[in-house]
Amino acid sequence: MEHAFLDKYSGIDSPIHRLDPRAKVLGTVFLVVICVTTPPTLWKAFAAFFALEITFIVLARLPWRHVLKRWMIVLPFIAAVALVVPFLSKGGGSYNLGPLHLHGRGLLTLWNVAAKSSVSVLAVVLLSSTTPFPDLLKALRKLRAPSLLINLLSFAYRYIFVLVDEAQRMLRARDSRGWNGRWLWQSRVIGNMIASLFLRSYERGERVYAAMMARGYDGEVRLIYELAFGVEEIAFLCLTVLVPLAARILANV
Repeated sequence: MEHAFLDKYSGIDSPIHRLDPRAKVLGTVFLVVICVTTPPTLWKAFAAFFALEITFIVLARLPWRHVLKRWMIVLPFIAAVALVVPFLSKGGGSYNLGPLHLHGRGLLTLWNVAAKSSVSVLAVVLLSSTTPFPDLLKALRKLRAPSLLINLLSFAYRYIFVLVDEAQRMLRARDSRGWNGRWLWQSRVIGNMIASLFLRSYERGERVYAAMMARGYDGEVRLIYELAFGVEEIAFLCLTVLVPLAARILANV
């Protein structure tokens, strides 16, 4: 069972990887909030946001192919806006593109969605690619995030691979019995597989919970090592907060 695709590059030794995960979580939140609240007409501010993220990606030595592949998750949403909004949101002038009529207000809305979603997704990609998921959960716990949410994310991270492996075994068993899936009535097999996987997941969860209660689980996770917040983390937070703020202020002058 291979699941390194989630934490594939989180073990790289770089200045960004070595930072306290709390600093990276706070820096990501601040950068996203500043970006989302920036007016779309401040083009220079968005250029500064992208430049800052590119600098961090270079310092983290992340492969560009990996970053772009993760960033492409935002493309369907941008495409959906591009197909509708520039033609329907009237105002701000009109531009002819053959038989099509584009409106300035719609184009500005498209830029607003594309720029802010791209910056936000790149920030999350940078965070997830430079921080192992257990360390990320530990940082959220230290930052007083809801314990129930953290526990749910922790169990999902631990057991999603088990469920994927179980589903792959079911698919192999189905295919070994000559299933081809060409006819509509054969879709009943897929429904039965989904129901079976749900029941197996529920039963496994009950067994895991019983085993945890037998070992004295009380809802709290005891941590073996402590996080360290130092000068590097303060400098990183200053960069992710002061630089975007300064870029936004200067672009508005």
